[in-house]
Amino acid sequence: MTYEAAARFEPTTKSASATVLERSAVIDLDAVRHNVRQFVAVASPASVMAVVKADAYGHGAIQVARAALGAGARWLGVAHISEALVLRAAGIDAPMLAWLHTTESNFQAAVAAGVDVGISGWELDAVVAAAREQERPARIHLKVDTGLGRNGSTITQWDQLVGQAMEYQDEGLLRVVGIFSHLAVADEPHRPETDEQLAVFREAIAVAEDAGVDTEVRHLANTPATLSRPDAHFDLVRVGLGLYGLSPFEGQSSAELGLRPAMTVRTLVSNCKRVPEGQGVSYGLNYRTSGESTLGLIPLGYADGVPRIATGGPVRVNGVNYPVVGRIAMDQMVIDFGIVGADEPSLLGAEAVMFGDGADGGPTADDWAAAAGTNNYEIVTRISPRVPRIYVNETPEADAR
Repeated sequence: MTYEAAARFEPTTKSASATVLERSAVIDLDAVRHNVRQFVAVASPASVMAVVKADAYGHGAIQVARAALGAGARWLGVAHISEALVLRAAGIDAPMLAWLHTTESNFQAAVAAGVDVGISGWELDAVVAAAREQERPARIHLKVDTGLGRNGSTITQWDQLVGQAMEYQDEGLLRVVGIFSHLAVADEPHRPETDEQLAVFREAIAVAEDAGVDTEVRHLANTPATLSRPDAHFDLVRVGLGLYGLSPFEGQSSAELGLRPAMTVRTLVSNCKRVPEGQGVSYGLNYRTSGESTLGLIPLGYADGVPRIATGGPVRVNGVNYPVVGRIAMDQMVIDFGIVGADEPSLLGAEAVMFGDGADGGPTADDWAAAAGTNNYEIVTRISPRVPRIYVNETPEADAR
């Protein structure tokens, strides 16, 4: 290699005052606020619950919750009570629902913290016991299984569950705040099952109302139903994926829905080297260069949340998208730059974007989902804690609640 070619792989110069992390997931909270406002407008007069389970789909629950509430969301939703307690400990006092429990769930802490609890059946007595212990009425949402087949009371057991809940309410041990269910195929708008689930939900509401239930909120719609089924809005919609600017519909982009992806995962090219034709790449040597080429090492791997199966996923360097070649390893993956001319921009130390909002033609979470044979939910949620979260456009004064 000539001196000039070798010089091509010198690290790019950074100012002494600049702080550039080796790798990071950059979360744009303005994008979150924008997305919330979009859903508030679409759902009105129904309120919006911002679903921030799984650390806000990997975006950071506390920061996203504050941004979402500041932009007009009225409720927060999580899967586990432990997730709700983290938000309460951060001083967030908005109405909050946790809906997935085990026999070891801390219902006492939920009641004490004023966290609403989803009830499918067996939890009712445990929550009532917690209310007695705390000497404070529990706030519960009764869940009916309208067809998804996971949590929720069956429609045949629904009358009994409602009756038991009302007996406890008459004793002052709880308040039935809501009735809810979850949709199975709302992301496929042509499917008839959504109409069927909606009919069962209306039947469940009628049964509850006949038993004397006077709810604050009835909620069924997730992100896709909020966008495509206004008849499913009721009093409250639960927005998860859309909160983070991702599309729930195959063949319809975030931009087409007026949403802005909030997460950008980026790093720096950590090594560059000129290799001959036939050079094998990564474990298994499943890829070999077709000619003399330059390989770039990207220090992200499956320990960082990159799907191991997603060979071919795009990485953007200096305005060009390069597919990952060879097997993705625990800590790293490789891209093939091809022939690099002496007059081309520096590569070593250049920023490498795994995915972002795609506005500049760069890769998106949807691109990586396609490469991995999964959905965009999984791509953002699996980015591991080893990748530091960096928040931009924080306005704590506006978001504080």
